[in-house]
Amino acid sequence: MGEEAAARPSPPARGTGGAERAGGRDHTAALGTRPIGRLLWSTSVHTTMSVATYGIYALTNAWFVARGVGPEALVAVNIVAPVLLLLGAVSTTVGVGGASIVSRSLGGGDPRRAARAAGNTFLVYWTAAIAITVLGLLLLDPLLTLLGARGEIREHAHDYALIVLAGSITATGFSSLVRAEGRLRFSTLLWVLPVLCQIVLDPLLIFGLGWGVRGAAFGTIGGQAVSMGLSLWFFFLQRDRPYRITLADLRPHGPTLRELVAVGTPSFLAGLGATLVMFIANNRLAALGDPVALAAYATSVRVTTFVLMPQTGIAQGMQPLIGYNTGRGLAARAERTRVLALRATVLYGTAAALLLLIAADPLAAAFTDDPGTAERTAEVMRLIALGYPFTGITALVATYFQARGWARPSLVISVGSILAVHIPLLLALSFFGTPWLWIGFPAAALLSAVGAMVILRGARARSDAAARGWRSR
Repeated sequence: MGEEAAARPSPPARGTGGAERAGGRDHTAALGTRPIGRLLWSTSVHTTMSVATYGIYALTNAWFVARGVGPEALVAVNIVAPVLLLLGAVSTTVGVGGASIVSRSLGGGDPRRAARAAGNTFLVYWTAAIAITVLGLLLLDPLLTLLGARGEIREHAHDYALIVLAGSITATGFSSLVRAEGRLRFSTLLWVLPVLCQIVLDPLLIFGLGWGVRGAAFGTIGGQAVSMGLSLWFFFLQRDRPYRITLADLRPHGPTLRELVAVGTPSFLAGLGATLVMFIANNRLAALGDPVALAAYATSVRVTTFVLMPQTGIAQGMQPLIGYNTGRGLAARAERTRVLALRATVLYGTAAALLLLIAADPLAAAFTDDPGTAERTAEVMRLIALGYPFTGITALVATYFQARGWARPSLVISVGSILAVHIPLLLALSFFGTPWLWIGFPAAALLSAVGAMVILRGARARSDAAARGWRSR
């Protein structure tokens, strides 16, 4: 594979600006020449550092809110989390779709198409974020009722949601587009620097100024604004890159928008599905009248988000390698990337599950002083952790299809795992009581992973058959 990559000349970079962009092209060309194992390790480490940094913020934010305001405020923040997940789903949709086009375009030597894809990515996200802000603020009270905010929790949830919605346009820095051209360090910076700002702002605003849950919301918006500012500088002002976004690239382009949405929609539906799963779990727990279980679930969600960040990092690190090598016609390198990434995500998930089974008690105790709540939280953590070895498989296989520009199988996996597995299973099991609801999480992860692997095997068989038919002509 290394000889194959070295033997192929880099495709011509049409429309680039010569020596001033050589550095940017070097970063991009490495995606098709360096050994796959080292590349995947490098990209996965950078993306894991990025998302793990955010995971650290999620945990510290939960700690600051729980200790500085109270457990009701933490439940309120968790209830509003579906709004943040919706914003994340929109940014991931256009980010993944745009990154897939950018990677394949740069691999095929077409920087103009890459610039147009990136510009339309910005356009779609900004339009959607403004629409979410306006509708969310106008319908805030009905939205809080729908999310299950009641009593004292509703007041905290109102304050938090109001600020988060007002700043929704800052909710992404498009690190996926940066990774698509091989700029791993800057992609990591887009996560690390804003999160450091948030970690500094939270205690200052919550404890120092006494703003309570509003301080947590302003801390989040402040960090996001830093990320947005960095991305605007990178895409519109920096010159040492393989392409530049111009005003013309910000105009809607039908074919680009259709491909961007088609490839990115599975990520949107997966994010929307995660929002729906959290919504259903919160509402079923509220209906069961178990406030301790609500608090335990709120903490467990934060811990799971942090612990599984490396699986997200592996999937995101895989994407530019598969996209670029697919664009260059190096199918063997793309497949090798997928195999190594799949092994890594299963091994990590298994190790993480074992670690949490051991460390659940002290971890749960760090978030509450109440022994009963801590004991219940540890129990929930252990049950959800049983699904960790399988959780990364579904997302990774869906990302593989997106990176190759194959929207349909990715869509089937993303929608099917939520609508056909997670939601029905959680709803059905919850009627037997809270313990059965927790069992639904690992069971759904296992069934979803099996389904994803079946779809992957079928898609590979059809692709191999098509390749054999083409060669026999």
